[in-house]
Amino acid sequence: MSNKTIEASSYLLLISLVSAMGGLLFGYDWVVIGGAKPFYEVYFDIAGSPAMQGWVMGSAILGCLIGVMISGSLSDKYGRKPLMTYAALIFIIAAAGTGAANNIHWFIFLRIFGGIGIGIASNLSPMYIAEVSPGNIRGRFVSINQLTIVLGILSAQLVNWLIADTVAPTEDILNSWNGQHGWRWMFWAQTVPAVLFFVLVFFIPESPRWLATQQRFEKAGSILSRIGGSKYAREEINGIKENIGKQKEKIGYSALFRGKMPKILMIGVVIAAFQQWCGINVIFNYAQEIFSAAGYGVSDILFNIVVTGVTNVIFTFVGMYSVDRLGRRALLLFGAIGLGCIYALLGACYYFHITGISVLMLVVAAIACYAMTLAPIVWVVISEIFPNKVRGMAMAVSTFSLWTACFVLTYTFPLLNDGLGAYGTFWLYGIICLSGFLFVKKYLPETKGKSLEEIEKMMN
Repeated sequence: MSNKTIEASSYLLLISLVSAMGGLLFGYDWVVIGGAKPFYEVYFDIAGSPAMQGWVMGSAILGCLIGVMISGSLSDKYGRKPLMTYAALIFIIAAAGTGAANNIHWFIFLRIFGGIGIGIASNLSPMYIAEVSPGNIRGRFVSINQLTIVLGILSAQLVNWLIADTVAPTEDILNSWNGQHGWRWMFWAQTVPAVLFFVLVFFIPESPRWLATQQRFEKAGSILSRIGGSKYAREEINGIKENIGKQKEKIGYSALFRGKMPKILMIGVVIAAFQQWCGINVIFNYAQEIFSAAGYGVSDILFNIVVTGVTNVIFTFVGMYSVDRLGRRALLLFGAIGLGCIYALLGACYYFHITGISVLMLVVAAIACYAMTLAPIVWVVISEIFPNKVRGMAMAVSTFSLWTACFVLTYTFPLLNDGLGAYGTFWLYGIICLSGFLFVKKYLPETKGKSLEEIEKMMN
């Protein structure tokens, strides 16, 4: 490998890692509240109010939806980089403010505000990486964002555990260090990566494909040349120009409903919702209930949660290795049918009252299957199937679908668990996975190894 090739690869990795820090903050912010929950609920005196507990836990999702809605059109108008900068600033303010809150209403407001940062980051980080990465390695590089998300989740789990573990056990939670200060430091710890993200984002370039849509071809070519060399840059710019030449009309949200865009948008929306409705996130959000039903005690539950977090990280690497080798479609099909089979067995364990290690092994298998398939691959697909001109808006709609599905999943699990039992709930998720398998098989073409412009021609 020549020095120029090594330099180009290092540069692409560097700017991808900086962009993916949005995913790290997304993962951390999403999970940190779980460790703080036993303490802030006592501090704010809401431990006896299930409605308020649910509102506090779910409030960030409202912010996510707001962030997704504003990020699409604004990133298409002003660029990807400015929006990532604002997301970093939001994470800093929200982390510092949430930890300092002495009023439940301010606490909820700042959770919603932080959710806006999550929504922006979840939309823009994978989109930016997709737009700077060559087609033959795009899947692997976009998957970096999913890797940082799961690293953020694991970081939050470890930070929560370390902070909570520094205080001797006490029955009086309110007057303990944890009850007064510990939960605050769980949120404040996020300011460190948030400030780093805010500083580093100034050193990465704007998306070359966005620059090209603004007719700034010389600047776009300079960035692409640094990423893949002068020949690569010429080929990409020529492809972008040819693509832009066919799209002279002013672009607005109405463009999402013309020609073949409704079908393409439908694919993105359904796949994004499927990533959530496959049911895996209930294992993270309701781990205590799931493992308790399987006969585990509190200390074992905490250990099992760490096991699931580590599994999530390890098998995300497997997905990153496989995405550009096996392809997006193949991995999505494998993930859908694999989860369906695991849920069938998991439901059977609950139905026949099989507890202990069998349930843990199936839960770990489900997380491993999800981490190397649906978790990273869905972000790759929705970042590359939409045309350049409307990618920001179309991906925002898909991401909005994802977060809406996340809210529905989180809200309905206790109801389903109560009405259908644990076995019926997981069998229902298995049916959803089978439906997702059939949808992907029928509607999603393989996009492995193709440039964004080639994918656009293929989808049209």
